[in-house]
Amino acid sequence: MRNFSKIFSVLALIFILQINVNAGEKVEYLKTDWSFKGLFGKFDRGSLQRGYQVYTEVCASCHSMKYLSYRNLSEKGGPEFSVAEAKAIAASFEVTDGPNADGEMFQRPAKLSDKFVMPYENVKAAQAANGGAYPPDMSVLVKARGGGVDYIYSLLQGYEDAPVGVVLDEGVYYNKYMYGNKIKMSAPLSDGIVEYGDGTIASVDQMSKDVTTFLMWAAEPHLETRHKMGFKAIVYLIILTVLVYFSMKKIWSRVESEV
Repeated sequence: MRNFSKIFSVLALIFILQINVNAGEKVEYLKTDWSFKGLFGKFDRGSLQRGYQVYTEVCASCHSMKYLSYRNLSEKGGPEFSVAEAKAIAASFEVTDGPNADGEMFQRPAKLSDKFVMPYENVKAAQAANGGAYPPDMSVLVKARGGGVDYIYSLLQGYEDAPVGVVLDEGVYYNKYMYGNKIKMSAPLSDGIVEYGDGTIASVDQMSKDVTTFLMWAAEPHLETRHKMGFKAIVYLIILTVLVYFSMKKIWSRVESEV
């Protein structure tokens, strides 16, 4: 009995210490109003298109999106560029194709069916160009990181001078929302770094929200369809429940009258 009490005490102490450690490490992420949240949530088309622009002009030089094709940009539920616009976007990139009749590979403008062009030929090339660090693919980045959109949105705005006592190696930056607070990517956004075609002010906050919205869509391109199906399922269950209730009520009323 004494041994059991000791074991219980040790386990309780470990549990309490773990709670304190987790509480100390917990960081409150920045909050914003995401249009796609909730049962009736939908993507903001303007934000998706601006987010694609931020990705293309700021992020695409290092980060790939290997699961997206250019045709996705014109599909319903996404940025919904026109087919002509999506074709023009694709054509602005070159892809390696072939072999041709001479057995040689050649370059051609990308088509709607092509995947997004990769910034590097392989992982080793990406690491060599980024001081040994591999820039993660952004296709499902929102789902791969704990905290989801709030984490990405906060990380983009979390760059600060390192606190007193914190030593950073060369090429490492302090970010209060990064796990461990150290990150090898320098702050990618600054006010006015892109010029939005719709006249929206390109502040760091706005660009962070737009590109995070785009990344959310990339990770869940069928989110709006799923929300619609969920709503229909709820309505169906409500109607079914009502019908069952009245059916049972009618059946039991007959039983009671016979009794």
